[in-house]
Amino acid sequence: MRAAAARIDDDTGRAARRAARTLVFTVGLLRVPTLIIGVASVPFIAAVLVLGIAADSLGGIIAVIAGVVMAAIAAVFFWRRRNILEAVQDEGQLATELAIMAELAGKAEETRGVLVQIAGGGGFRVFSRLRGLWSGTHLGQRWIEAIGDLPRAKWFGPPRIGTTVAISIAALWLIPVSFVACLFTLIAAVAGSL
Repeated sequence: MRAAAARIDDDTGRAARRAARTLVFTVGLLRVPTLIIGVASVPFIAAVLVLGIAADSLGGIIAVIAGVVMAAIAAVFFWRRRNILEAVQDEGQLATELAIMAELAGKAEETRGVLVQIAGGGGFRVFSRLRGLWSGTHLGQRWIEAIGDLPRAKWFGPPRIGTTVAISIAALWLIPVSFVACLFTLIAAVAGSL
């Protein structure tokens, strides 16, 4: 990694610093909304689990299984959120790792272009934009394995950025799904069929 850091040219370094600044700002902006998304489904999941455990029937077992699956999705969302929040705590180190990531690709112009595009726009769509930009860049398995050694930047490169977007979408869907599951479980418990 030190060798890759030593080969970083000025243009890539500037692009990486701008991209890091955008990522830090965007993650900071999304800190509270992502907390709300994660917490919103927790009471419903807890209710499904409690009602499922209290029941002595097949319906109760199904409710517990559904509750465990929903709880696992919520836990993965919170785990990924925590990792991303930790990744942006040191903007300078993140910028260095983003520049190393670009250098490791061996395609300085192409990856620098990705960093410039990331820095060009912030907002709520930055992770989707980041995933789209990396998907247009043809990078090998060796590169993906090499960036795994970058504790901060790895969360913003493939394949983890795609996984982050997928987990976020699942967490958003978890809110209405957990509400409906809780409602059905509550109705079944009141009706005595659970």
